[in-house]
Amino acid sequence: IASPVVFDILPLKLHPFSQSTPTGLDCVGWKRRISAPVIADGALDKTALTDNVGSEEDLYEDFRSSNHRYGHPGGGGEQLAINELISDGSVVYAEALWDHVTMDDQELGFKAGDVIEVMDATNKEWWWGRILDSEGWFPASFVRLRVNQDEPMEDYPVKVEGGKEDDSRHFGMGQTTKDQMRTNVINEIISTERDYIKHLKDICEGYIKQCRKRADMFTEEQLKTIFGNIEDIYRCQKKFVKALEKKFNKDHPHLSEVGSCFLEYQTEFQIYSEYCNNHPNACMELSRLTKVNKYVYFFEACRLLQKMIDISLDGFLLTPVQKICKYPLQLAELLKYTNPQHRDFKDVEAALNAMKNVAQLINERKRRLENIDKIAQWQSSIEDWEGEDVLVRSSELIYSGELAKISHPQAKSQQRMFFLFDHQLVCCKKDLLRRDILYYKSRINMDDMEILDVEDGKDKDFNISVKNAFKLHCRDTEEVHLFCAKKPEQKQRWLKAFENERRQVQLDQETGFSITEMQKKQAMLNASKQHHAGKPKAVTRPYYDFLMRQKHPTLPTTLPQQQVFMLAEPKRKPSNFWQNISRLTPFRK
Repeated sequence: IASPVVFDILPLKLHPFSQSTPTGLDCVGWKRRISAPVIADGALDKTALTDNVGSEEDLYEDFRSSNHRYGHPGGGGEQLAINELISDGSVVYAEALWDHVTMDDQELGFKAGDVIEVMDATNKEWWWGRILDSEGWFPASFVRLRVNQDEPMEDYPVKVEGGKEDDSRHFGMGQTTKDQMRTNVINEIISTERDYIKHLKDICEGYIKQCRKRADMFTEEQLKTIFGNIEDIYRCQKKFVKALEKKFNKDHPHLSEVGSCFLEYQTEFQIYSEYCNNHPNACMELSRLTKVNKYVYFFEACRLLQKMIDISLDGFLLTPVQKICKYPLQLAELLKYTNPQHRDFKDVEAALNAMKNVAQLINERKRRLENIDKIAQWQSSIEDWEGEDVLVRSSELIYSGELAKISHPQAKSQQRMFFLFDHQLVCCKKDLLRRDILYYKSRINMDDMEILDVEDGKDKDFNISVKNAFKLHCRDTEEVHLFCAKKPEQKQRWLKAFENERRQVQLDQETGFSITEMQKKQAMLNASKQHHAGKPKAVTRPYYDFLMRQKHPTLPTTLPQQQVFMLAEPKRKPSNFWQNISRLTPFRK
């Protein structure tokens, strides 16, 4: 990740630095020094910027003619502020956003929610920290600095048996102290929202607006891939911050009632799902474009003209991903300092659960997108495939297994392997000699079918005796398909699977889940390459290379195992996709 997004994670103790803007930027080969005077309310003085810098064309030409490199090291005053505090003897604490699992003894492993003492923040990507007696490197993007830096560690909730937090030590905290802590959290929520709005505005006006002027460099499809629906997010967040400010009590911040704002916008926040799912595509597209110098110079010129801090575009585009994950953390901290008698207590409690649900929805959609690659790989292993790809209509394997299919008119029974996806049931035949090879035979459109449970005995439609049977009946054509399982429990699993399939389709319609054409094509292309190669394909590197750039020679060389959207929640059961398909030898090594 290019840099932890400083607008959103600085504690109040450090907040004055978060408003600072570097007064200049020295670049190799530059003819002039860029400065950005800041006016009273923190907005940039555009007039001064124009006078000092000149036109966009001049800036672009100066940058093009320089030897400046994209993604250069260094940063704004925020990094210096943290290190100055550490140098002065202050203790700076950070709270883990995600688990950091490591096998390297030079790295510091931790769980989401752990508190880390930051000992060195000189490097933008990797910080040095300590937990109890353990020290090591950890990714800066995996943590947020604690809002209440002055809160003693002994007052911080600890994990007790069962994974729950023990808040009993807070009961002895004085009311004045608790009100002050709540004030700190409220102020952080308001201030970071304002900074986030400015950040989104800078992306929309500094990058997207300029890119649209250059039709010779960017197609509309490329811009959609790079920026996703960030403009929709910007419009949503502008309304949200106005709602927050209406509820903000400037004279007595601890009396502010902000919980209702999160409840009001919980549905609108689901638009982050589309953005988060597209983010890997954005990184790969940027990686491709920035191999060409003119794009490197153009993006940097956009940043300088908008007077944004010294982070490359991929770093800025990570902010919405981080932001939606931080709401539950902020609300959890707010709830911790809200008395049960406070008018905002119930709303904050409900808002915390609501935002956790939003994050869970994003996690689920991310899992679904990861599954499309597996589905594409499965299809590429099937011989004699006919018709459209599975991904044209489906994105989830619901269930699979062997059934006897009985067909008209001779009531002939055939053993087949069936794979139930959302919207369709795919039928395959095993090879007579090599049972690990499957041949495509047919498929059934589940949107037109109703499921009929069949009692054991003679079936009047097929005039044969059946056991453990069920039918699929087409409402439009009156076509009937009869299936028999080997055991009663297998039949029940299939009937349950058909219920789950309809439920999944309905949920997708309600939440607006869909897969883009580009994602489908890319998955099938990857599967095709892997199939021809004859061995599993390695994990695609560009996205991870984009996320973790290491510039310090002594930093760890391994990539942390980041759960991008996972919060400090109990681990969800793994997908049963491969459990369903693992019976097939082509997927075994």
